[in-house]
Amino acid sequence: MAGRDKKKQCDIGLIGLGVMGSNFVLNMADHGFSVAGYNRKEDKIRQLSELKSAHHKIETTQDIHAFCQMLRKPRAIILLVPAGPPVDAVIESLLPYLEAGDLIIDSGNSHFTDTDRRVQFLEDKGLRFLGMGISGGESGARHGPSLMPGGSAQGYERVKPILEAAAAQVSGAPCVAYLGPGSAGHYVKMVHNGIEYGVMQLISEAYDLMHRGLGMSPAELHTVFARWNQAELNSYLIEITADIFLQTDDQTGKPLVDQILDEAKQKGTGEWTVGEALNLQIPAFTLGAAVMMRDMSADKHQREKAGQLLKGPSPQLEGKRDEILHQIKSALHAAMIITYAQGLSLLDKASDRYHYHLNPETVARIWRGGCIIRAALLEEIRSAYLSNPTLENLLFDGHLGRAVVAQQADLREVVRFGATLGLPMPGLMTALSYLDALRSGWLPANLIMAQRDYFGAHTYERVDKKGIFHTQWAKR
Repeated sequence: MAGRDKKKQCDIGLIGLGVMGSNFVLNMADHGFSVAGYNRKEDKIRQLSELKSAHHKIETTQDIHAFCQMLRKPRAIILLVPAGPPVDAVIESLLPYLEAGDLIIDSGNSHFTDTDRRVQFLEDKGLRFLGMGISGGESGARHGPSLMPGGSAQGYERVKPILEAAAAQVSGAPCVAYLGPGSAGHYVKMVHNGIEYGVMQLISEAYDLMHRGLGMSPAELHTVFARWNQAELNSYLIEITADIFLQTDDQTGKPLVDQILDEAKQKGTGEWTVGEALNLQIPAFTLGAAVMMRDMSADKHQREKAGQLLKGPSPQLEGKRDEILHQIKSALHAAMIITYAQGLSLLDKASDRYHYHLNPETVARIWRGGCIIRAALLEEIRSAYLSNPTLENLLFDGHLGRAVVAQQADLREVVRFGATLGLPMPGLMTALSYLDALRSGWLPANLIMAQRDYFGAHTYERVDKKGIFHTQWAKR
């Protein structure tokens, strides 16, 4: 019996053996750690059993009490269940079997306010809690994701060797680090997803201009995106975009991308990011445009009706294709830098507001591999924060700022293409507007303040003297 009990003392446990959970269990087991897996459904346990190999030290059960008994103390348990009430339900089911010092890690896409609530709730019971964002999808979970933990610093130390081994590796460094107290990890993951929305929107607009504007076929688009992925646009999203254009539909034999309905779904994390940008008064033009374009895409009926009623120009772009493609590439690169700048500005403000003490260089470092927004650009962003840890805005970095300035003419031209052809490009347009607003020492907000004072006596400040002023505008 003693030998059997010792055998069952697993290094870590994981609840939720769906696609992500099972793959992460196998990942941790690949690195020599013993893992206990729990799921209520027998078929999930059976599927994991079929995937594991003889050298994997994996125990599974459908009994939550037995699961907790399998873990060495202090226990460490990862939850990979849907965000919201399911997380709270699992926590409640664990409480009778946990002891002071045990650790729960929520790796779902939980809203950061829920994470703060759970941190406090569990601390009051002597338990530790981490909210850990995980990015990389099924493949990342299996072979190395980007992990974004925040919460209990002592709790992180308990699982640090396991997470560092399982995370993606870039230049010998793991794409995981303790980010800060409370909900720091889930907040960083939320902003990661907001940036992801923005970059995906920018790529889709470049595709639209090339597809409808230049009439390029999927095969031609593949060639261009594959070439772009070998230079400064090198990134996971550009890489998979190139792959997508090669995929043939099994049913029709046509390019699959042309058979996919043009309605983009969303799970809410982009909306959360934009809501937080509004709450903290951080201009995130491109992130907001990306979310709203998904909303616009969802109303296909209205779009088709408007296409019949509201005629516009023909989306046919004239000019030398190679020159136009170079301009699109430069515009996309500049807009991507601007999009990252918006997301990182939000993290900077949130770090102060919520006392996360985030290190932007660390954030950039753990985003370099495993996650959806991994890109060569992140190495440059990391270098920018290494050179200046208190960088106020990413565009103030000499290297990245110069890159955007050098490419702004192409960005302006591509935005003009979109406006002239009647092709919607809110991502690229708002990236340019952000740049122009940021570099404007004067904005026409003075007129807005005059209007507010006129109709609502909201007062205003002056440029020539200090104080608060009000004018009786209507003198009739």
